[in-house]
Amino acid sequence: MESELIAKTFMGLEPVLAQELTALGASDVKPGRRMVSFRGDKEMMYRANFQLHTAIRILKPIKHFKASSADEVYEAIKDIDWSQYILEGKTFSVDSVVYSDDFRNSRFVTYKVKDAIVDQFREKTGSRPNISVSNPDIRLHIHIAADDATISLDSSGESLHRRGYRQENVEAPLNEVLAAGMIRMTQWDGSCDFIDPMCGSGTLLIEAALIALNMSPGVFRKEFAFEKWPDFDQELFDRIYNDDSAERPFEHHIYGYDVDMKAVNTARLNIKAAGLSQYITVEQQDFKDFKKPAQKSVIVMNPPYGERISTPDLLGTYRMIGERLKNAFAGNDAWVLSYREECFEQIGLKPSIKIPLYNGSLECEFRKYVIFDGKLNDFRSKGGVVKTDREREEMGQKHRFKKEREFKKRLEEEEQNEEGDIRSFKFHSFNNDMRRDYRGNSRKGFGRADDDRAPRGRKSDRKPFKGGRDNRNKGWRNHEDD
Repeated sequence: MESELIAKTFMGLEPVLAQELTALGASDVKPGRRMVSFRGDKEMMYRANFQLHTAIRILKPIKHFKASSADEVYEAIKDIDWSQYILEGKTFSVDSVVYSDDFRNSRFVTYKVKDAIVDQFREKTGSRPNISVSNPDIRLHIHIAADDATISLDSSGESLHRRGYRQENVEAPLNEVLAAGMIRMTQWDGSCDFIDPMCGSGTLLIEAALIALNMSPGVFRKEFAFEKWPDFDQELFDRIYNDDSAERPFEHHIYGYDVDMKAVNTARLNIKAAGLSQYITVEQQDFKDFKKPAQKSVIVMNPPYGERISTPDLLGTYRMIGERLKNAFAGNDAWVLSYREECFEQIGLKPSIKIPLYNGSLECEFRKYVIFDGKLNDFRSKGGVVKTDREREEMGQKHRFKKEREFKKRLEEEEQNEEGDIRSFKFHSFNNDMRRDYRGNSRKGFGRADDDRAPRGRKSDRKPFKGGRDNRNKGWRNHEDD
């Protein structure tokens, strides 16, 4: 039987996630703000958790209701029969996201939901379920926007961006879900080589390999929250988990480079942990020494932004990026994620499309550059396409960018900063109160990093699970993605 489901994601990735859900076979797919609603049965919910590359959480709504006060939240929650979701002796936790002037904060809402559930059990059974923050049996999620409230079961548990293949990290991570979303936005599907010349610990490289192979990112996960639900179907999930029939061959190659040997070694270790070494090669190389690849390729890169740790010459780095693209990448497409108009201007190339994306709290742009030799008219006369009809349509959309977004503001000190030296370059200040996993700029030496996570090994290295996957570590790590 189909039911309502919600896939949460990051701002800007909603269309990509909607495409993934449609391809997966979900029905009634509707993109929203940082989420996509859809309908599906139990198998679809399992598959959404296991197979989606651009979702961070899958929720199953229990009830929608109106609430403009804490008492109304309490009564609405208490009216639900919680015995069908939380069995005797089981623990639960509540996560809250609140956008409303009627409530003091999300933690207050969390307490009211917990009180309502506990009070119902006390009145009906004389005992109460326990709260567990670190490892609950049932995870609940309440979302309130103005007076619209939704209480849901969290079927994912730990954020889905935590794939499980990381063994080591370097500084300044690029989130796996964001990386996968960026790759899907390029329309790259493994039909040519893929290059990340500033690869850090290899997130873009690994996510590219998973997409090229059509390999489910959930194969590395240790556990999903729905495995503790009363109606969990072990046989169904084992069948999904061990089915690799949709995987496909990848006949090209993925290349990563970084100027820092520590980043190179970290990327190699993570790639090996993911079982993808045969598809990815990582070498130490400064992008200023980049040579034209022998095969048709696409470049996707996330250079330094100058927000946390940067290069000694930030604007010089972007001038170098533009020079290398123009002189060593003709005939191919390059995509660059960055944060400042001043940086993009130094590239010196006209983008085909600008896509607004959030990297943590930073409102960035993901720009595509079609690189060609000679003059534009000659390129077009030979059938070259700089901007597709779809890209023209997207760029023509109103309100694509915030009218007063920080990204577009010019610096008052522009004249004093013409040398572009990061030691004297003055930037606007921004709120740095961000989660460790979502900070979006590069460390010194171009590389980025990812937090550490014990790997799980490829599906091909394990025997099929029978009677429960008891060999997996059952530990959880708290993580807020909302």
